[in-house]
Amino acid sequence: MKYTPIACLMLCFSIASAQSDLFVSNGSYVYVDGTAFTSGPTTAPLFVTDDISLENNSHIYLRNEAQLIQGDLTAPTGNSGEGKLSIYQTGTVNQWSYNYWCSPVGNNSTLSGNETSRVNLLNDVDGLITSVPALFTGGLNGSASPLTISNRWLYTYETSSNYSDWVYVGESGAIDPGLGFTMKGNGTATTGSQVYDFRGKPNNGTITNPVSNGNFTLVGNPYPSAMDSAAFIHDSDNVNEIIGTLFYWEQDGTVASHNVTDYIGGYHEFTIDAFGTIISNAFAQFETYDGAGNTVGIPPGPPGGTKQARRYIPIGQGFMVEGRTGTTNVVTTKNSHRVFQKEGANSYFFRGANVANTNSNADVDYQDNGLPVVPAHCQRFRINIDFTVSEGQYTRQLLLNFLDSATFGDDRGLELHRSNNLATDAYFTQNDDIYSGLAYPFDEMLTIPLVIDVENQQPLRFRVFDIQNFDDAQDIYIHDIENELYVNLREQDYELNIDPGNYAERFEIVFVPGESLNIDDFEISKLTINQNNSLRQLSVLNPNGLNVKSIEVFDISGKRMLNSLYDGVSDRYKLSTVNLSDAVYIVKVISDSNIVKSEKIIVKN
Repeated sequence: MKYTPIACLMLCFSIASAQSDLFVSNGSYVYVDGTAFTSGPTTAPLFVTDDISLENNSHIYLRNEAQLIQGDLTAPTGNSGEGKLSIYQTGTVNQWSYNYWCSPVGNNSTLSGNETSRVNLLNDVDGLITSVPALFTGGLNGSASPLTISNRWLYTYETSSNYSDWVYVGESGAIDPGLGFTMKGNGTATTGSQVYDFRGKPNNGTITNPVSNGNFTLVGNPYPSAMDSAAFIHDSDNVNEIIGTLFYWEQDGTVASHNVTDYIGGYHEFTIDAFGTIISNAFAQFETYDGAGNTVGIPPGPPGGTKQARRYIPIGQGFMVEGRTGTTNVVTTKNSHRVFQKEGANSYFFRGANVANTNSNADVDYQDNGLPVVPAHCQRFRINIDFTVSEGQYTRQLLLNFLDSATFGDDRGLELHRSNNLATDAYFTQNDDIYSGLAYPFDEMLTIPLVIDVENQQPLRFRVFDIQNFDDAQDIYIHDIENELYVNLREQDYELNIDPGNYAERFEIVFVPGESLNIDDFEISKLTINQNNSLRQLSVLNPNGLNVKSIEVFDISGKRMLNSLYDGVSDRYKLSTVNLSDAVYIVKVISDSNIVKSEKIIVKN
């Protein structure tokens, strides 16, 4: 179908019907307003079965989250022409924080098929259908008006596991279709957003990028429409080529530094089952408390990272994939992965400012804490492991799914591979790989090892969170094998002080305690630990007459500052804190049966 300027004005709000191909003549344009359409899995404002031809000086304008869907033909000739499609995406405003991008357009020429993109295809919006090319600077920081992008932070990353292998492309370097790139924002605010206008030939059809076993490649959604992560992850062409976890970068924009060593951030890990109903995720690694005990993250929930991927991958979103041993050594995106889905309840772009929920018809429901709800046939809980290091306290969150269909091997779409480990960290292992989440068929006799790495002596805490579809009577224990101790995490946290080392065989999750131990001895949970700074005194109230063996006080580096031993029962124990400096400390009370209670106190003398 061919459009003239007059015809366009009549059709721009009623172009939802499918066309076999689309030809836009010289000087003509098609304008599609997404506010006139509701989102759904099979409908879109602009659907073209075959290819698009854009003559010189012709345009397609997609506005208000309008999107372009093209049919899944087996051998399309490819879009062509020197005209341009224009589509918006919003990134972080913060000049210190990276977004991972993937261009939905490439160079526009008379050639048929997808072409490489460049960052200088981005424009600065100055009107409803008008924009001007973005400016670039060699300085560290960009600016918003006029839109000026620092070319210091424009990189791609392909089939590697080394930080040094980022490839600089600048504003004019060629970026293959489907390959992602990094870019920082352009302002000093910690929140806010910047609209970018992608202008060029729309990508279409099957797109491949190289991957290799155990290495990472920065790719993304290469289309001017949303993409279904379930279709992408479970596509038969990808199952043997990449692992089933997608890695989305999130960075704390409050850190005003370009030094890598100062970055606070990490990868949000995401996967989804083939039916699109079970989302499994682990939040990016952030601190949860600073050295003074101030809350930085949002415990007891997600450990610092605030953003989480949804089922549908937004336009322009970049993410990492990890390769595995395959036959073609490429990751593939297809038109069959494309859907019309506005950003909101189902689709989320990883940037500095949250977006409003423009669509309430979510495939997956979400709890008040923001975590996804799983269907009734799936049971789930998360384990929060709190560490205290010199920089402060942070949390690693691990996920366990339980389904009858799960196996004791690889369960694609239900398990989270780990992108990287910290020197002090927690994880699961399976088949010599490291995981943030595993899946099992549930059995009360299950034993699930949990590995802890500790760089320096410190307090350690285990908590259970996000318990779904478990009966209230079902206990969940952390078993400390070395201390011969079972702690029901549904009743209390387990806290201890731990020495440096790799603990691969010390801790495990179980559902039935060892028969030789009496779990009723947990009267220690009724102890009350209190710091009275006016009296400069620590007190431990013991209303149930528990036989306390010792009370120890540690600073946040793990150094023991006080140690009192007892050989008799008392209803109240007192320790002077007059010689302690103002700081946060960990109090550990140990019973004669080696049951431990730990709690944080703040001393202010």
